[in-house]
Amino acid sequence: MLAQLSIRDIVLIDRLDLAFHDGLSVLTGETGAGKSILLDGFALALGGRGDGSLVRHGETQGQVSAVFDLALDHPARALAQAQEIDTDGDLILRRVQYADGRTRAFINDQPVSVQILRMVGAALVEIHGQHDDRALTDPAQHRSILDDFGELTRQAGEVAQASDVLKRARQALQSQRMRVETARKEADFLRHAVAELAKLAPEPGEEEALAGQRQGMMQAEKVARDISEAYEAVGGGASPVAALSGVLRRLERRATQAPELIDPSTAALNTAIVALEEAGEVLAAAMRAAEYDPRVLERVEERLFALRAAARKFDVPVDALPALAETMAADLAALDESEGSLKRLEAELAEAEAAYIAGATALSAGRVRAAAALDAAVKIELPPLKLERARFITQIDSDSEARGPEGFDRVEFWVETNPGTRPGPMMKVASGGELSRFMLALKVVLAERGSAPTLVFDEIDTGVGGAVADAIGERLARLAARVQVVSVTHAPQVAAKAGRHFLIAKSAQAGEDAKERTVTRVTPLEQETRREEIARMLAGASITEEARAAAGKLLNAAGMRD
Repeated sequence: MLAQLSIRDIVLIDRLDLAFHDGLSVLTGETGAGKSILLDGFALALGGRGDGSLVRHGETQGQVSAVFDLALDHPARALAQAQEIDTDGDLILRRVQYADGRTRAFINDQPVSVQILRMVGAALVEIHGQHDDRALTDPAQHRSILDDFGELTRQAGEVAQASDVLKRARQALQSQRMRVETARKEADFLRHAVAELAKLAPEPGEEEALAGQRQGMMQAEKVARDISEAYEAVGGGASPVAALSGVLRRLERRATQAPELIDPSTAALNTAIVALEEAGEVLAAAMRAAEYDPRVLERVEERLFALRAAARKFDVPVDALPALAETMAADLAALDESEGSLKRLEAELAEAEAAYIAGATALSAGRVRAAAALDAAVKIELPPLKLERARFITQIDSDSEARGPEGFDRVEFWVETNPGTRPGPMMKVASGGELSRFMLALKVVLAERGSAPTLVFDEIDTGVGGAVADAIGERLARLAARVQVVSVTHAPQVAAKAGRHFLIAKSAQAGEDAKERTVTRVTPLEQETRREEIARMLAGASITEEARAAAGKLLNAAGMRD
């Protein structure tokens, strides 16, 4: 509930601190005393529209803070926690309004956007009046209000889930159809490409391996040619071994004639011949080791060139060819299996649609029953509010072709103010006073099924008196047994039923510049002063003893004793 409201420098309010309690609190005062200013300031703290004109004349900024004492599991705490706001203790909403039109918003002293402040404020307070712009008069909210009243929230959630499943099933089918259609358009190319890549059968890392093998074989060809030439010079047809052997034999025949000359020479020749023969053997072995098959090199080059040509054709690196082959094969398989996939997805869509329709149909029937119960409950509340000839109608327009998360139904609260008149949307048909009383009747009925912890009613008793005002007070008191109610009222019958009474009045005050300024003051009334205020509300400017006696009777009737 609202625990405290603090206002600084807003219009005629220079400094105001009000403590609130549970139950029914009323604010009264003469016309123009500043009741609307107080509510405008409160609305500002809840995320209402800011305006530089709200700042008190001569000041650069104004400020409003609202402190709420809430249960730990209240939804407003969850909304704040979702914004990473510390929610231990009270929840404090604060708004700073600058004279130049700028505003700043805070929750528990943490800066937030005005949208977040408004969202949290809506979970804390509902303001109802002749110019109400909140949930009860917002057709976009009427469906959820009816679902809350009819205890259909869980069922509505299931329909929303079924709608999401249906949406995803549609998207999956559409995506598959587009994929199949694209594949069909490229089917010939795809089949040719898959066949070509399957025949080529590229392997990861194959290009690098083939290039290395080719390079090695090309180097081996050059080395083998040089070794062959060396062998030809040492041990082939150009070898000097035969000539040296002939010279050695001739010298050996002369060895007896001049041994001292021949022996060293023959020894040197023997050494040279042996060395040449050994070199020939080594070169022959090297030739055998360097042998390669030119056909192998040709095959390696053909394979490498084929891979690179395919890479250019499909515009991918050679190493990406294996993955491309798998992707194209999968696409081709998907095309071949497309009919089966489409049939499966079509069956899933039909199943999802059937589940959604069943859920939405049941929800729609539940809403029709809840609407009848809501209309009947509101009808009971209307006669005491001088709306005995009026009708409240929960209008449900259903479209079974709709497939939204909310189901088939569009819900709007209608009224018929007099028999024979055309019923229509509540905001368009009801006058200001009628609208306020319809709001009260509806809120009394709905309060048992959930409500913001604080309800504010702004002069909903305007234009009524006597028994009607008493009926309004009785209903506000009934609401106050469940939630905190704050009412701005001109009706003494309403004021008498409150547990706490505040008087709003204007007074003159000397400013720092010695000039007199008008300020608005709000004073909690004790029993005697409260009776005096109610007597003023009954009699006007001149309070008579009869008015004081009547005020006492109203207080006594409401259970308040002098």
